[in-house]
Amino acid sequence: MVSIFKNLFIHFRTWIKFLIILAIGLGIIFFIVFSVYKPMYAVTIEGKFMGYTEDKSKLQNKISEYMKSGNDESNIAFVDIEVLPEYSFCLLKKDFNSEDESIFNEIIKTGITYYKYYAVLVNSEEKCYVSTYQECENIIQGLKDKDSQNKDNVTYVVKYETTLKEFTNTEKAVADLYVEKPKPPVVPKKTYNSGSVPTSALFNYGVTDLGISLIRPISGTITSRFGSISSRRSSAHTGLDIGASTGTPIKAVAGGTVIFSGWKGAYGKMIALDHGNGVLTYYAHCSALYKNVGEYVNQGDIISAVGNTGNSSGPHLHIEIRVNGVAYNPEKFIY
Repeated sequence: MVSIFKNLFIHFRTWIKFLIILAIGLGIIFFIVFSVYKPMYAVTIEGKFMGYTEDKSKLQNKISEYMKSGNDESNIAFVDIEVLPEYSFCLLKKDFNSEDESIFNEIIKTGITYYKYYAVLVNSEEKCYVSTYQECENIIQGLKDKDSQNKDNVTYVVKYETTLKEFTNTEKAVADLYVEKPKPPVVPKKTYNSGSVPTSALFNYGVTDLGISLIRPISGTITSRFGSISSRRSSAHTGLDIGASTGTPIKAVAGGTVIFSGWKGAYGKMIALDHGNGVLTYYAHCSALYKNVGEYVNQGDIISAVGNTGNSSGPHLHIEIRVNGVAYNPEKFIY
């Protein structure tokens, strides 16, 4: 039993000596190797040898930074390098220098540069190009300040392209894109002679879109409604009668041009307004007329006064609305 342990101890001691000698040997070998050689990395792209680098992390970081912003040229968004380098460990003599710069220059030659800029569009059509977002905003604001006709149709979009467009400065872009609003056509003023306003007994008991809003010309009591029959008239009533005291001011129900102001037979003293689109309003049986033919009056302006002239049995306003010569019921639009 003692001899067994003794033999194991002898073998163990022998192995310890062997390992010590091996470690010393390997240490000497490593010392000799690394005193003559240094660790390097062979750089290849798709099997093509590019050179050697001592610090692959430093080289790869430099490539990654270049892909983010290129060489810091204006408007470069990024550089796309599809195939990145591969690194293989190797030993080279200590006097061998790292080739990082030449490797980097070769690698970036394979990259595709993408530029970022902005296209200014009018009705979705690209019209000019600028470098920054703020320039786009300035162009749109410039067109608004000049009240350009196309101011609401101007937009912009960011672009990423491999070629850079020629840029336009803000002032030139505003000048080139500006579109003057068309001037309203000059419409010759209508001339009206006494008796030229329509008074025929054409009726429409419905409602139509006048294109304007109306206010009450006076406050008072309705004394005769549209379409009513009376022995005092030769036909049905073409308007609405509102009883009020003589001299009560009468307001224009809407803005318009005076086309008649004077005596109109059974209507007595009457003033008529043209509101456009074939819409006319009559104010009859007045005691006084304050506006002349050709004058423009605003909605609510005092144009005449209640009276009892013409075919009238007492002071009141006869208000009449005609569209293209046809009489409509004022009660459905005003009262």
